[in-house]
Amino acid sequence: MIISEIFKSIQGESTFQGLPCSFIRLAGCNLDCRWCDTPYAKKPQGQIMPPEEVAEEIEKSGLNLVEITGGEPLLQEEVYSLIEHLLLNQYQLLMETNGSLDISRLPSEVVKIMDLKCPSSGMSDRMRWENISLLSKKDQIKFVIADRMDYDWANGRINELALFSVAQILFAPVYGQMEPCNLAEWLLEDGLPARLQLQLHKYIWGPNKSGV
Repeated sequence: MIISEIFKSIQGESTFQGLPCSFIRLAGCNLDCRWCDTPYAKKPQGQIMPPEEVAEEIEKSGLNLVEITGGEPLLQEEVYSLIEHLLLNQYQLLMETNGSLDISRLPSEVVKIMDLKCPSSGMSDRMRWENISLLSKKDQIKFVIADRMDYDWANGRINELALFSVAQILFAPVYGQMEPCNLAEWLLEDGLPARLQLQLHKYIWGPNKSGV
């Protein structure tokens, strides 16, 4: 596997926000979002490690909550072997994926945190909409919002596809581009039962620090 970084931190996003968590960031991405906040993980370059060795590194962290992220982790075939190792060792496993690749091979035990890319990303036409039918109520759909157009687009998809009946819904402002208070006000005005998330790790350590 091509590993960008392995680290432990405070989970900054999702319904697990605030919890200590080990992260495995795989290198390489098939998308090119305009507001990407991990550009160093876009290229498929990094440390080469077999899944067994990655699992051993996670064991050293002493944490039960683990997230596999990227880049886009589903680009690497070995990720499924890694998932198997982690589930066999009773880890609570989260998978963050960009919404463009097939998630059907992910075990039901894995909590899937799937992006639906809004227009500001430049990648909304790359979404694999078939994935929505593969989600459950423990899984999560994330919209990253840069402006009102993104918000209205996301709201439209939620209504059109009845997404609140499919999975938990997350709204995140693009850090440094979208004032969180504006997004909060829109959610309150519309009464959407969505979770506002603010990438907690960036408020703790700053927006440019990797390995957190």
